[in-house]
Amino acid sequence: MQVQLDIGFDQILKIVKKLPSGQLKLLKAEIEKETKSDKSIDLETLLLGGPTATKKQLDTIAHNRKAINQWRTK
Repeated sequence: MQVQLDIGFDQILKIVKKLPSGQLKLLKAEIEKETKSDKSIDLETLLLGGPTATKKQLDTIAHNRKAINQWRTK
């Protein structure tokens, strides 16, 4: 059997504030566990899995830098 309730945020907040400290700590731990599992990708993995520039793109960047530097000195 399943029951669905429509409870507003304010009502949930009031209920949570009435919890005993032990249950409040358990709830906080569960919420933190959920948010950590959503952000399980660390920075190193993100950077290593990101896009890389091709040789042609690097050459284009170097050419543009050279042109900009020559323009600045004029």
